[in-house]
Amino acid sequence: MRGRKIGVVYLTLVPLCTLISAFAFGHLPPAVYLPVWILNSCLMAFAAWRLGGPMLKENKSAQEKSVAVSALLIIVAWIFISIFFGFGPPPGNPAGWVEREAEQKTRYEILVFAGILISVAFSILHRVLTQVSENVYSTIGITAIAIAAPLFVLNMAFWGNYLTEAFKIFTSSGTRNRPDWYLPIRELFSEVSTIEVALIYIATACFAIAFKNNGWFKSRAAKMYALFSLIGMLLDLIPSGGFEPLKVAGYFVSIPAIPFVMPYLMAIQLLLTKTISTKAIHFNEGKKNAK
Repeated sequence: MRGRKIGVVYLTLVPLCTLISAFAFGHLPPAVYLPVWILNSCLMAFAAWRLGGPMLKENKSAQEKSVAVSALLIIVAWIFISIFFGFGPPPGNPAGWVEREAEQKTRYEILVFAGILISVAFSILHRVLTQVSENVYSTIGITAIAIAAPLFVLNMAFWGNYLTEAFKIFTSSGTRNRPDWYLPIRELFSEVSTIEVALIYIATACFAIAFKNNGWFKSRAAKMYALFSLIGMLLDLIPSGGFEPLKVAGYFVSIPAIPFVMPYLMAIQLLLTKTISTKAIHFNEGKKNAK
C-alpha cells in the first residue's frame, strides 16, 4: 500500500517537474537528459503497473479492464512527453530552431503520438460510459475529441515540419524579411491551435462530469477537473487585448502538452478507483430507483 502511494505521488509530480525543468534549465545535452528520461520512464511504467495491474486480472470485469487500459494509455503518452524536460522550450529564433532540427521534429512527433494515444483512451472510456448508462456528457466529450484530434495532428505537423523547412529557407537566405505567404499561414494555424486546444479542454470537462455521474469520481474532484479545464478553455479563447498577464496565461494554457495534464491526472485517479463497473451500475440503479 505504501508503495502504491509513493507511485501515485511520483506520477502526479511528473507534469509539474517536466514543466519546471524545461523552463528553468532550458535545453540540456542529450547525454544528460536521455539517461534521466530512461530512468524516469522505467519508474513511471513501474508505478503505473502497480496501480493498473490489479485491474487487469482475470477476475475483473470487462469495464474495469477497459478503464485500466485507457488510463495506462494516457500515462504512456506522458512517459514520452516527459522527455521535454531536457528539450526545453522551442528555440525563439529560426537559427536556433534549425540548429536543433532533429529535436524539434521529435518533439512534435511525440506530441502527435501522445495525442493519438489520449484520443484512443477517451474513445474506450466513452464506450464504457455508454455501457453503464452515461450518454450525454461522454458523447459531447468524445465529439469534441473527434474534432480536436485531426486539428491537433495538423497543427503539430505545421510546427514540426512546415516551420522547420520554412526556417531553413529563412536562415539560408540571410534576410530578416518574411515572405508574404508566411504570416497569413502562421495566423491560420494560430486559429487552428486556439480551436483544438479549446475543444480538448471542453472534452476533459465533460468526461470529468461523466465520471462523477457514474460514481467513479467524487463530486468535489470532478468539479475541480471541470473547473480548471473550463478556465483553460476561457484563457485560450479570450483575446488578451494587450493585457500582459492575460496574454501570458493564454500562451501557457495553449502549450501543446498542457491540455493533456488534466486527462493525465484523471487517468491516475481512475486507476485508484476500485470496482469501476460495480460502483457505476449501483450508482445508476440508485438513480433509477429514486425516480
